[in-house]
Amino acid sequence: MNDIATPPIASLEESLPEILMRLVSELHDIAYLIERVEPQLIEIGGQDILQSPDSMKVLQGIDLAVQKTRGIAEFIDTITGTIPDDWTVDVSTALSLVKLADMQKALANGLRHGHSQPLSKAAGDFDFF
Repeated sequence: MNDIATPPIASLEESLPEILMRLVSELHDIAYLIERVEPQLIEIGGQDILQSPDSMKVLQGIDLAVQKTRGIAEFIDTITGTIPDDWTVDVSTALSLVKLADMQKALANGLRHGHSQPLSKAAGDFDFF
């Protein structure tokens, strides 16, 4: 057995309602990013894409994904209003599992106004995991 000790993760206690509101912001960002795909698909495929039953299923799936994402965000937003501000949770382990650096920063630093995703990145920019 290997006795190499893993470094302990520092405790990072934060207000549960504040964390949930940051999640709500991220979910709204995700919905917005998904929503931007549909017009691009129509632009690439032209109006003929609307005649294909398979293409219509894909476009309807995009709409459903946006609706579900926004619905989950609204659900979390609504229940968060009933949680006392003094309830805290340790988010250090959960944050260590988030692979996207921009999302990890948004969830860790309390950013929840505007978009946390860099929506102005040039085409072709991406993050390696």
